[in-house]
Order: sequence, then C-alpha cells, then structure tokens
Amino acid sequence: MDETRAELALMLRRLTVELDAVGQRFAGLHGLGRTDVRALVAIMDAARAGRPMTAGALGTAVELSSASVTALVDRLERVGHVERVRDEHDRRRVVLEMTPSAMAAGGEFFGGLQRDLVAAMASYSDEELAVVRRFLEEMTEVIVGHQKAD
Repeated sequence: MDETRAELALMLRRLTVELDAVGQRFAGLHGLGRTDVRALVAIMDAARAGRPMTAGALGTAVELSSASVTALVDRLERVGHVERVRDEHDRRRVVLEMTPSAMAAGGEFFGGLQRDLVAAMASYSDEELAVVRRFLEEMTEVIVGHQKAD
C-alpha cells in the first residue's frame, strides 16, 4: 500500500502543477502575476463563503506584509479587477470585492474547465465523491501545514 500512496502523492503533485499552469496562462493573458491570481482567488473564495475580505485578511491569505497588500490591491484596482467598498454591516470597514468584469473574465477562462471537471465526476456516486472531498480537504490541510512550517 505504501507504493500506492506514494503514487497518489505524485499524481496529486502532477495535478497541482497542471492547475498552476492553467492559472499562469490566465495570469499571462490578463497581465497579472502569480500573487495577483492568488489574491483574486482568495477574494472570490471569501465571497463564495459569505465572508467579507479585508486587506488584512487578504495579506494573511497570500502571506504579504501590509505595505505589499496595499500595493497589490492598488494594482488590482487600477486594472479593474477589484473594488474597495464599505462593509454593509460596518461602514467603518473597507472590504475588497471582485468587479463584474473580473468575474466575467474568470468565468470565460475557467468556465469550460469547470464544466469539464463536473462532467468527469458524473460517474462517481455521492459516497465516492464524499471520499474524494475528504481526501482533498485533508491533503490541502497537509500542504498548508507544510508550507507554514517553512
């Protein structure tokens, strides 16, 4: 079984390399850097989860200092991908939101991949997908923990 687990770890690495290449193609087409794309994904994920994304939270998510986050947000705002808006629950707080044009660009680029991924999952049962979900969550936790240990 150790050989099987080692092979799965290599396959997971290959998947991450391929997904990173897709992200890099998107970044190149839109004049973005790797951190820019990571920031956009963090903002989008927070919105999807119903959590407001502040500059401080973004800095934590992409591991940047406060000054670097300001420069990052300024850059993303300048190219029309992000807006600073007042938090609807606390008007003193500013949150970051993706612009409709950024969402459209992401949807246009990644929409086909998303549809193909969902279609590839069609033959899996709900029970199998639950195992895949648990596997991906646990592998992500390991990777995040490993990254933070450095």
